[in-house]
Amino acid sequence: MTITKIGARGKDLGGFSVRRVLPAIGRKMVGPFIFFDHMGPAEFAPGAGIDVRPHPHVGLATVTYLFSGAIEHRDSLGSDQVIRPGDVNWMTAGRGIVHSERTPPAERARGGGVEGIQAWVALPLDAERCEPAFFHHPARTIPRFAQGGVALTLIAGTAFGHDSPVRVASDLLYLEAQMRAGQSLTVPAEGREIGVYLVSGGALRVDGEAVTATELAVGAVSAPLTIEATGDARVMLIGGAPLAEPREIFWNFVASSKARLEEAKRDWAEGRFPVVPGDDKEFIPLPSS
Repeated sequence: MTITKIGARGKDLGGFSVRRVLPAIGRKMVGPFIFFDHMGPAEFAPGAGIDVRPHPHVGLATVTYLFSGAIEHRDSLGSDQVIRPGDVNWMTAGRGIVHSERTPPAERARGGGVEGIQAWVALPLDAERCEPAFFHHPARTIPRFAQGGVALTLIAGTAFGHDSPVRVASDLLYLEAQMRAGQSLTVPAEGREIGVYLVSGGALRVDGEAVTATELAVGAVSAPLTIEATGDARVMLIGGAPLAEPREIFWNFVASSKARLEEAKRDWAEGRFPVVPGDDKEFIPLPSS
């Protein structure tokens, strides 16, 4: 089976660079996943760190998962949560939420590294304007198991007969796989579209095609994928049943119509979103395009 390969592009977030994989030209989504950023690996000197100022979201859920370091999440619901490696932060924007992401004070003071994945999941129509919500899941609560000898962490959704405690709004899977050289893993489709991202390590072969670090390989809908590791590798698997309706995206907003995007843009520009308690002195302005 032929797969589609997408290379990551560098994106400067203001002193902090990420590798952006989705959305890409010719490929906006994989299942319900509409955004996929590989953060880092980055090293900060003492006193420096991540400072993503308060900004809004609608129509999506953000999923933060770290391999190293720490990030403090604050939002307009009053949530204030530090996420560490193996934890899962799931924030449902729904009709609208504002949040910030910064390096916690202790980590900022001593300096250090951070690496992880920031993903967005587009919400189905019946949840597009739901009440916003935030859930934090400590690493100890996230299922870890082996499949054919491959160590897997089920960040969200369902896979291989296991269920993550992270509450989702549509059918999806989100997995981390730690593969050793020579191991293979076949992922059943079950009506899903599946993407395989090589975070680091030796090259992979996905359905026989070579995939190198920071590439995403996407299979056809309802087609299983076989992943072979030619060296030790950290791999992320994303996907799920494609949403029935296409999605529009502008900046931090996802919607089923351009009219909803325009509404969200006006609301942010005119100050109708709520503020983030404890982080209300700064914000990211609405971009012009």
